[in-house]
Amino acid sequence: MSFSKKFLKSRAACKVQFTVTAEQAQGASCVYLVGDFNSWSSASNPMKKLKNGGFSLEVDLPSGQDYQFRYVTDSGLWFNDDKADAYVPSPFSGDDNSLVKV
Repeated sequence: MSFSKKFLKSRAACKVQFTVTAEQAQGASCVYLVGDFNSWSSASNPMKKLKNGGFSLEVDLPSGQDYQFRYVTDSGLWFNDDKADAYVPSPFSGDDNSLVKV
């Protein structure tokens, strides 16, 4: 897993490209990006399946903020990004959430 950031000069936003490898997806047919930017909706941001079996999604996020997020598969497996900017305790479970700082 990883993500890349591209800050826009035309407005205060950042294009963040989120990527999950086929190995990390563990055979899932769908992976969703969920976070506080989409009210933790598992239906709002489905990731595109790549030819190599991985998944990818680009999201525009307002810059100057930190966003908590996780990935969830169609089988209900939740997991973090292993290259997140930081990790913060989830208020709803004993797990941490990934953090992207834009």
